[in-house]
Parts: sequence; C-alpha cells; structure tokens
Amino acid sequence: MQAALDPPMLPRPARLSDGTMTNPAMSSWSLHARLADDTAPVVDLPLSRLLALNDANYPWVVLVPLQSGVCEIIDLDAAHRTQLMVEIAQVCNALKGLTGCDKLNVAAIGNVVPQLHVLVVARRRDDAAWPKPVWGAAPARPYSAGELRDFVSALQGALAVS
Repeated sequence: MQAALDPPMLPRPARLSDGTMTNPAMSSWSLHARLADDTAPVVDLPLSRLLALNDANYPWVVLVPLQSGVCEIIDLDAAHRTQLMVEIAQVCNALKGLTGCDKLNVAAIGNVVPQLHVLVVARRRDDAAWPKPVWGAAPARPYSAGELRDFVSALQGALAVS
C-alpha cells in the first residue's frame, strides 16, 4: 500500500512560519512501525509528515514531525512548536472542509506509540463512538484501496498539494 501512495515531497530546506529555515530530512528520522502499518502517506509539510489512518470508521489523520527523538510537543524548539500549530490548523481546516464534521478532535497522546504524533479526527454526532473518544470504540474498518486513494487525494487537494 505504501508504494502506491508515496507522498509528494516538498522542497527542502523548508521555511517555517517564523521565517527560519529547517531541514528535518537531514536528521535520522524514521516513522514508528505502528504508524507505518496503520497509515498511508499524504504529504510532507515543512515540519511534519501527514498520514491518513486506514480506518474508515472516522476520517482521521496524523501529523508526525520529521525530527528524531521527539516524544512530546515540549521536545520541539519554539519555532518548531509554532510550525506544528500552523500545520495542525492547516490540516484541521482541510479536514473540516472535506467532511463537514460536527467536531474536530486533536490529540497528542502517545501512550502506545512514543514518537510524537498529533491525531486530528473528524467527528460526527452519529459516528460509532460519539461523544466518547474513538480509541477502542469500534474495530478498525480498513478503507478499500480506492476509498483510501480518494481520501488521500482529497486531502492533497484541500491542502493545495500538487
């Protein structure tokens, strides 16, 4: 699945929202195996890789900063924390626009996967877990290959990725 959905790579180095330059691709970063198994790549943003979770119960995505050894938001320097918030807002706007959801849930929990990752979940009042958290509420329901490709493509379009 990964090879068919390789994310478009943005030019490096990237300019953060505060104007500083960064090149996280130069670090020894790698994606945690659990995230790699459960997601499909969407796009690399200036700080983070955006991934779509392969669970059709809820439209949800995850932002993973492209920096090694980062477990908590406070592990990022101030410029990268600011950039992460910019990217969270950008992804929230895209997901809300695509889904027309009733509520967005944003979380950086990391009890199972220690690598810093920020989940953005589009919630509806009639979803399987409403109003409770989505974790463990229903077994994951993988997208069909076409559905996942369409979701990734729609996200790329909403984020103006070419």
